Amino acid sequence: MTINLNDYPLLSKINYPADLRQLDQASLPQASEELRRYLLNSVSNSSGHFASGLGTIELTVALHYVYNTPFDHVIWDVGHQAYPHKILTGRRDQLHSIRQKDGLHPFPWREESEYDVLSVGHSSTSISAALGMAVAAEKEGKNRKTVAVIGDGAMTAGMAFEALNHAGDIHKDMLVVLNDNEMSISENVGALNNHLAKMLSGSLYTGIREGSKRILKNIPPIKELASRAEEHLKGMVVPSTFFEELGFNYIGPIDGHDVNGLVDTISNMRSLKGPQLLHIATKKGKGYHAAEQDPIKYHAVPKFNPDDTNLPASKPSLPTYSKIFGDWLCKTAEQDEKLVAITPAMREGSGMVEFSQRFPEKYFDVAIAEQHAVTFAAGLAIAGHNAIVAIYSSFLQRGYDQLIHDIAIQNLPVLFAIDRAGIVGADGPTHQGAFDLSFMRCIPNMMIMTPANERECQLMLTTGHKAQGPAAVRYPRGNGTGEALPDINETIEIGKGRVIVEGKNIAIVNFGTTLAEASKAAEAINATVVDMRFVKPLDETLIDDLVKNHPFLVTVEDNAIAGGAGSAVNEYVLSQAHAIKVLNIGLPDSFIKHGTQQEIHFELGLDSTGILEKIKAFTQ
Repeated sequence: MTINLNDYPLLSKINYPADLRQLDQASLPQASEELRRYLLNSVSNSSGHFASGLGTIELTVALHYVYNTPFDHVIWDVGHQAYPHKILTGRRDQLHSIRQKDGLHPFPWREESEYDVLSVGHSSTSISAALGMAVAAEKEGKNRKTVAVIGDGAMTAGMAFEALNHAGDIHKDMLVVLNDNEMSISENVGALNNHLAKMLSGSLYTGIREGSKRILKNIPPIKELASRAEEHLKGMVVPSTFFEELGFNYIGPIDGHDVNGLVDTISNMRSLKGPQLLHIATKKGKGYHAAEQDPIKYHAVPKFNPDDTNLPASKPSLPTYSKIFGDWLCKTAEQDEKLVAITPAMREGSGMVEFSQRFPEKYFDVAIAEQHAVTFAAGLAIAGHNAIVAIYSSFLQRGYDQLIHDIAIQNLPVLFAIDRAGIVGADGPTHQGAFDLSFMRCIPNMMIMTPANERECQLMLTTGHKAQGPAAVRYPRGNGTGEALPDINETIEIGKGRVIVEGKNIAIVNFGTTLAEASKAAEAINATVVDMRFVKPLDETLIDDLVKNHPFLVTVEDNAIAGGAGSAVNEYVLSQAHAIKVLNIGLPDSFIKHGTQQEIHFELGLDSTGILEKIKAFTQ
């Protein structure tokens, strides 16, 4: 894909932020407009995250204009909104490759650019990391500045507040930009408020405030009165109290799409001492009407025609595992008055839209708060409700202590519907569901199930929902295989696998949706194929039978080999002193980069060809 840079007279000359800083400030609105058009044209031709980046155009320009990046550190939370940052920091001409194999990483990534200070993918990490860098900058003594940009969604996570609390306590120089694109603050955004924000961030106000504190500090009654007067002055026009109580100097909210206003305010705040918080109001999808109207739909987009009012319709296909879960949830809720379902801000991704609309009293979105989601479920379970936590594999990592401490130790009947397990694809290392079998398998009381297809998935969801203790069903991103679904109340026997094909010499012991590829490989060598279904409890009787009739045992899973389902088989075989050779096929001991699921499975040898080659090399 080629974009004619002649259409972007300013942007074409900005290869790095140093070039941006050569522009007159009066040129910044035009530079912002060109950057927005370039982002629209590039992503519409190549796919990628979209609405978030459109909302941070002016902020990105202002930050790189005011701060001496990369010497000064600008840290983006999550990074969906960092495409404009990538364009301005030497990667403009590669943007079309973003999220594609061997192309640009979907999020800020330290290996990719010195301007990407923190590698990210999960939310709410920016303030903690920025505080660490601010402490280091003070020790360094070179006047290096530190900025964290965090969205109002990411600010809902407890980790963000832990960092704010610490930053306010130790009082290091840093700026937190709260990019607010959801809260109803429009009445606070306008010329008056922008003027006040500049005034409150400027040297006159700051000098008066700090000078007054020094003069009055030894006269407690007057000091208290002055402090209250300042608070009331600011409180009349800004919702500052909360952040001020945490120790931050709060400025805003101001218009996040007024690039010159941002430059003026940020320039003033750059020299202020101590922790600063700038609250800006932006609109996701800004400048592209369809994305403004439906930012969720336009969060990540396929290739599309910007002149068309609709995204291209996806081709009819088999239902996704997320939809299978969502449909099961609705049907089960019709029968179970005690059912409650919880998600940490992943309603759409987890297939819960219909459920949330039909059963609002049973539905809880706890925002980006995975730890709370798990312990909230524990409380519901203790009180007699049948709690279901719908969560991505890589996000469950964030609630691991709660899974052990609040669910498993108490043996509470909470079902974990774990989406995006195994290779996820274009979002890269932070989102691959590579570790859930490994980190769950070592927890006592856990039941862990790996469905091979959508029929098995529904059977296991019902089995887990009716179980008396903690249960997990892990399934991948993507579509099912076309299997007919069972009755909604049908279950399977706990801890029992099933033999799919009887063969000779080699037994392939499969866990999960790699079954189809494992079966293709088995056909070529007349191998036995077993769908184990359960990682825990393991079907030890079935393994004993396989060992009697096969000199080779091969385990296959879409999870890290280290500590995974294959490791469970290894441990059992060793404990019984079985004389058999075992090969584990799964994900390697490395973080797996972005690409399509098909590309990555091929590269790692998890498709039928790769499985067959590994087996042949092992048995020769």
